[in-house]
Amino acid sequence: MAVKLEKTIKRELALDDRTYTIAIAPEGVKVTEKGKRKGREISWRAIISGDAQLAEELKTSLDALNASPPSTGAA
Repeated sequence: MAVKLEKTIKRELALDDRTYTIAIAPEGVKVTEKGKRKGREISWRAIISGDAQLAEELKTSLDALNASPPSTGAA
């Protein structure tokens, strides 16, 4: 049986030689690199509505655009 999420649960995650603190709260999820104060935070509403996926896809496409070499304009 599932337990209702009423308070924040914190867990540690090691990924790519870095350690992160994951805070799962009734408001959403926050991921912070260990020893840092600021992290990425997303609400449950954004996750469920699909806004999180849309934002990630936009970031991916912008990163790809920025990584491509600038055109010289000559044909």
